[in-house]
Amino acid sequence: MPETGSTTGSPATRRELLARSGALGAGIAFTGALSELFTGTAAAQNLGHAGYGPLIPDPDGLLDLPKGFRYKVLSREGDPLRSGEGPVPSNHDGMAAFAGRHGRIHLVRNHENRASGRVPVPVIEGLTYDPQGKGGCTALTLDHHNRVLSERVAIAGTAVNCAGGPTPWDTWLTCEETEDRAGTNGYTKDHGYIFEVDGADPRRTGAVPLTAMGRFQHEAIAVDPKRGVVYETEDAFERPFGLFYRFLPKKPLGGTGSLRAGGRLQAMRVPGVPDLSSIQEIGARFDHIEWVDVPDPQAAETPIRHQDFGAKGITHAQKLEGCYWGGSSVYFVSSFAHSAEGSAADHYGQIWRYDPDRRRLTLVIVFGPDTDVQLPGESPDNICLAPSGGLMVCEDGNGAQHVYGVNRRGEVYAMARGRQNIGTPEEPEWGEFAGVTFSPDGDTMYVNCYTPGTTFAVTGPWRR
Repeated sequence: MPETGSTTGSPATRRELLARSGALGAGIAFTGALSELFTGTAAAQNLGHAGYGPLIPDPDGLLDLPKGFRYKVLSREGDPLRSGEGPVPSNHDGMAAFAGRHGRIHLVRNHENRASGRVPVPVIEGLTYDPQGKGGCTALTLDHHNRVLSERVAIAGTAVNCAGGPTPWDTWLTCEETEDRAGTNGYTKDHGYIFEVDGADPRRTGAVPLTAMGRFQHEAIAVDPKRGVVYETEDAFERPFGLFYRFLPKKPLGGTGSLRAGGRLQAMRVPGVPDLSSIQEIGARFDHIEWVDVPDPQAAETPIRHQDFGAKGITHAQKLEGCYWGGSSVYFVSSFAHSAEGSAADHYGQIWRYDPDRRRLTLVIVFGPDTDVQLPGESPDNICLAPSGGLMVCEDGNGAQHVYGVNRRGEVYAMARGRQNIGTPEEPEWGEFAGVTFSPDGDTMYVNCYTPGTTFAVTGPWRR
């Protein structure tokens, strides 16, 4: 169906919209409570505006870090996989780290290869969904010194594996950011699904699409560890923009393979708010969030975001990307909104918090252009909690690319800067960061450079 209405970006109009919907005085409060972002998490002391200090240029031209921090390159696109299965695939994206036996760490990494991907994930019998898909995941096993013990294919034959998220039972849910059907781009099967990957034993999970979780342009997921509900973001590229979903599994928290038993897919409706970009006051809060069953999760005839959700419509947002669980809530990112592209208002990034106990949605951070919280660039993408408190945010914008930290007061500091120029000296271009995650003990930050595909391990005084 067509988009269910829009609002303008002016504060007066936004407040009029809220007043008409009954939100003002009945579930929304402009508290400015940025610290709510870290409520119930293991956030430690505030690092202050300077963070860990200025970035020091890397003489090797790969990664600039603050004094006291160092990096190690774990894997590079095109190098041989240690398994001998082929070269390391290109387009490193979402990633997670899991504790293994004897202090080992299993790192599961997405490869966002489209049909034109430079280095495809090698096709491996028993681990391949569609032989014509070039995306998938690789898995690295590290010792406690971050030495690579093994590197192998974990799933192949998927497409545009963007982000995903970990489960409470230590598997990775990898997400296809595409809606291509069989016959498109040479594919032999429909795409747009989530797949479960066991980094320690990939053959235990194989290459089975979790069809009940919906077929759409998936970005990331987060799992409620108490209820087993899976939250999903949709990064749609054009109007109507994506939705925020939850999946209610028939067998919640049932361990590896339990999501294959099916369940219900629902989309979030914020009453009176057809477009999240229209809300720009930090601390804006909505109670009594509604969840609406998706009419056709397989999108057999119509993409989900176009489907008819009834007279009240559904709530859209541009560039819904990163998603994670922290404390008692799920957090998700809208990387940017541009009114020129059809959004109700402009911003350089929002971070939203949904508390399922209270059915409450809160806008906890807005990055520019008209707020006090600014990224030097724009477009936050992947996010994760840092062991020292606050967030780590991967930038996906123009110019030099960074991993930024955000402390409890909303102050932003640069944590890392990429130095790999993939453009020309006259027109430089830098690969974005993706997949930021921490080791289970919090001593190492792992992060990818998307292109040229590079996986870094960053160590240093994280708990300073």
